[in-house]
Amino acid sequence: MTISTISSFTPKAPTLMGPGPSDVSQRVLNALAQPTLGHLDPSFVGLMDETKQLLQEVFQTNNQMTMPISAPGSAGMEACFVNLVEPGDKVIVCQNGVFGGRMYQNVIRSGGEAVLIEDPWGEQTKPEKLKAALEANPDTKIVAFVHAETSTGVENDAKTLCAIAKEYGCLTIVDTVTSLAGIPLYIDDWQIDASYSGTQKCLSCVPGLSPVTFSDLALEKIKSRKTPVQSWFLDLNLILGYWGQGKARAYHHTAPVNSVYAFHESLVAVLQEGLENSWNRHREVHNYLKQGLESLGLEFAVDEAYRLPQLNVVWIPKGIDDASTRAKLLNEFDLEIGAGLGEFAGKAWRIGLMGSSCTKANVDKCVSALTKILSN
Repeated sequence: MTISTISSFTPKAPTLMGPGPSDVSQRVLNALAQPTLGHLDPSFVGLMDETKQLLQEVFQTNNQMTMPISAPGSAGMEACFVNLVEPGDKVIVCQNGVFGGRMYQNVIRSGGEAVLIEDPWGEQTKPEKLKAALEANPDTKIVAFVHAETSTGVENDAKTLCAIAKEYGCLTIVDTVTSLAGIPLYIDDWQIDASYSGTQKCLSCVPGLSPVTFSDLALEKIKSRKTPVQSWFLDLNLILGYWGQGKARAYHHTAPVNSVYAFHESLVAVLQEGLENSWNRHREVHNYLKQGLESLGLEFAVDEAYRLPQLNVVWIPKGIDDASTRAKLLNEFDLEIGAGLGEFAGKAWRIGLMGSSCTKANVDKCVSALTKILSN
């Protein structure tokens, strides 16, 4: 290929039923294509304020420090840890999949002392293990865990884990990347102090932003740090000047203006549907998918009691090749599902039902395609 043969890129439009991104609706794509404003334009500043309000509603919080970080969910994760963890701080991390492990790495890289609680992949974090770890480590400052573990399809009991953390005077950091708008999540009622998510999952927006929210307790810890936040770009003390209150905004970075347009529109869409309606839709379509997959003899990797409706992990049948099956789905049926991660690599498929991808029509397409491939 030479430069002279390269032309404009026009992607195909597969049905996205993997672990993310999810399908983006035309209304969100239309918002993305609006004329670009300056990142300090008064009209854009007004949109920033509206975006914060909408996000507060979706997070179910009154936290004033609620906004999208100008980078994907992994940056939201890092923003929570680099701001809240100071060198020497003891942090208990609950791990039952890949993304709990990333939390652990963030504690280490922030100079904290990490205490790891591990549970088997495909099972919930055990509340009694957290309680025992807190008893054994009374100087713990923070408890961190994943609400919806994307690598395994497990929903951890966020309400219970946060309540235990609060009994011992700890702040909480919770990964809600795959849970936001897909299953019930109550930041304030569950006493979650810091949380990060992603735009490309159940919000069905384009990838590239990370919604975050911080409680007043979290902000107090950040403002009283004895050491500077190790990341300049993610230092909330600096970002507050840009995403704070009022019309006067201090330049911190050039925000991805058009992506914020799209995010604003996706939040409007979620709230027009209604949060509870969104949660119920994900559950209902999951049950429809469950019937179809089980009719093919596929087995779920996670107990129904704590199985995520929006991220379905099923075991690959014996004798079926993982990579070639997914390639056929993509190439012959324009359908994308996800491979297993970590301990589930090569053993399971991850089938997403997130946001705009969460429809019975998509389920019918998925089950029909798998029927044809698996019967050959």
